[in-house]
Amino acid sequence: MDYKLVFASLKQTCEDNISLFSELSDSTYSPATQRLATCIKQIQEHGQALEPVVASFTAVYHHYDFDAQMPGNGYRSLVKVLLSCLLHIIQKGQYIVANHGSAFFREEHNAAEMEAYCSALCQLRALLHLAQRLINDNHCGQLYSLHDRELSNCFVQEYSSMHKACFYGRCLGFQFSPQLRPFLQTVVISMVSYGETFGKQQSGLGIAALSLLTSGKYVIDPELRGAEFERITQNLDMRFWKSFWNLTESGLITGFTRMASNQVQVNFPLTIPPVALRLPLASDPSLSITVSPPVAHWGPGPVHMRLISYDLRDGQDSEELLALSRSDPPSIVHLPWVQPQPRSPSLLIHFHGGGFVAQTSKSHENYLRSWSKLMSVPILSVDYSLSPEAPFPRALEECFYAYCWALKNCHLLGSTAERVCLAGDSAGGNLCITVSMKALSTGIRVADGIMAAYPATLLTTDASPSRLLTLIDPLLPLGVLAKCLNAYAGACVDAVTPAAECPNLSAFCRDTAVLLGDLTQGASNWIQSFLGPARASGSSSSLALTPRRASTSSAHARGDPTEAVGYPEGFAPLRSESLAFVNLTSCPLIRNPFVSPLLAPEALLRGLPPVHIVASALDALLDDSVMFAKKLRAMGQPVSLTVVEDLPHGFLSLSQLAKETDVATDVCVARMREIFHQEPPKDTKESRN
Repeated sequence: MDYKLVFASLKQTCEDNISLFSELSDSTYSPATQRLATCIKQIQEHGQALEPVVASFTAVYHHYDFDAQMPGNGYRSLVKVLLSCLLHIIQKGQYIVANHGSAFFREEHNAAEMEAYCSALCQLRALLHLAQRLINDNHCGQLYSLHDRELSNCFVQEYSSMHKACFYGRCLGFQFSPQLRPFLQTVVISMVSYGETFGKQQSGLGIAALSLLTSGKYVIDPELRGAEFERITQNLDMRFWKSFWNLTESGLITGFTRMASNQVQVNFPLTIPPVALRLPLASDPSLSITVSPPVAHWGPGPVHMRLISYDLRDGQDSEELLALSRSDPPSIVHLPWVQPQPRSPSLLIHFHGGGFVAQTSKSHENYLRSWSKLMSVPILSVDYSLSPEAPFPRALEECFYAYCWALKNCHLLGSTAERVCLAGDSAGGNLCITVSMKALSTGIRVADGIMAAYPATLLTTDASPSRLLTLIDPLLPLGVLAKCLNAYAGACVDAVTPAAECPNLSAFCRDTAVLLGDLTQGASNWIQSFLGPARASGSSSSLALTPRRASTSSAHARGDPTEAVGYPEGFAPLRSESLAFVNLTSCPLIRNPFVSPLLAPEALLRGLPPVHIVASALDALLDDSVMFAKKLRAMGQPVSLTVVEDLPHGFLSLSQLAKETDVATDVCVARMREIFHQEPPKDTKESRN
């Protein structure tokens, strides 16, 4: 995308709108027209200031890429997001010029739309200014300020006070693939609606009715939706966050997922008792080492897993394995006239994402079922204990023990384990790397390769250009990210009740009714394009949701970092009415190499298997992937990095929602095939063309 053409088009669009408004008579110059005229002039001012800034970034941001064949870093992403915002403004501006005189032109609606994007543009201008400071203060090619605590503190303070609601209302998801915007609207509407009912004790029918009513107003009123989402994520209650995302674990929701995904012959949970294992040393198989079960925090305990296999294979229906099943009876489709397939030479061990605090293998079944079919391999997905109830190192201990158990008992899983791949997304990608580091340090066999999707390799709040995207990301705001990181490090201050099974049917119905009610309303978000604003611009609710610009006096009163950042004269970002309280990840444990592998010394990383990283250009953790891949390459370690476009963090869980998510999933499968040395089936190749 040529930024010069975008800015030239923006300039022309602004001039056309200003000319249109200047020609209007007094009788047609309404308050909404005045708002549009004022907004266009502000956009014009922002555009004039931003063009040289973008030019300065485009001149140098190639120095921060992994290599010339795979461009991608946080600086590129910020420019891409800005240009995407400008294209939306240009499109809206051209529409206004062409249709302002039409009888069907909704002036109030278009004024609100343009004001929302103007606010977003103002905040993006502030982010680019912060990125300028990063690029000036860091060494060339370095994306993180790992030793500049002042710069990281400044970044967190800015996030805490800056207005964000504009990115969660009318502008929600503008930077992502258009096909994903309805889904993102559904998630945000569901979350804010669930926030109103969270903690209330009502019947399932009452909760469903209330959820329908509350979600409806968030569909009609985008500003209210954005303000409420900002309020929820500014000072996140970990109990609420876990409760909301764990709704996807309900039987009805997972039932829908299973019906929509590939059917498999084997899918049941396992519980492995805490028994010490003897494994041969990689350097000398005649010698062995004892691997103890996980013991951190509460002593030895079982490890939970899930076995998924498209085909029934030898060993998977053995009495020894079925005795470990947690489902009664185990979910095995065993037709009498169909003989079990031979054991696969390959085995995939999977660690799920969820910020170390939420979700299980159930949440990721959709793409795991597809993987099992596409690669014809059994998959063992580990349900490790979650934070903050089980902080580091419990999850790592459980995943490492599960890996060792799988190597020793591969015959029960339908595999000979000649080739073993570790795969995971986000937090799971972190665990893939750290489990391999632990295997290296223990001396046992290391997996043949790692496929890590958008992994978290630096669990700190250190500033980087891609971390600036947490200001606008509906799935990974900085407040959420910081809470998850602190929870894993054992520094979470929220009192969280340990997760438990739903005690009765009414509790299950209540949670399911909440989510289904929200999804019903969220899925109909398209109607808002036919609805005008639900209230007059001068109403009290409108005033309450209007962000404010920080004056010098108010900045000093609130300890606002505007002056410390050094914004250009006459410019200041919009400020939130309520400050966020983001706890820096200052706990020393967060810099443990088995927590943040990006900080690991070379001695702990040397000998890792080939690492294939699949990241997204619009992910706040993009720079984690770029810097970790650079570090491995500098050491001579085999590594690849693929950066996909227009997708958010967590795109694996969004498979089949958009063409882009399918392409990204195919990339992940291709990397795992490389580890297994597989060629895709002929029919699969043809179907992709």
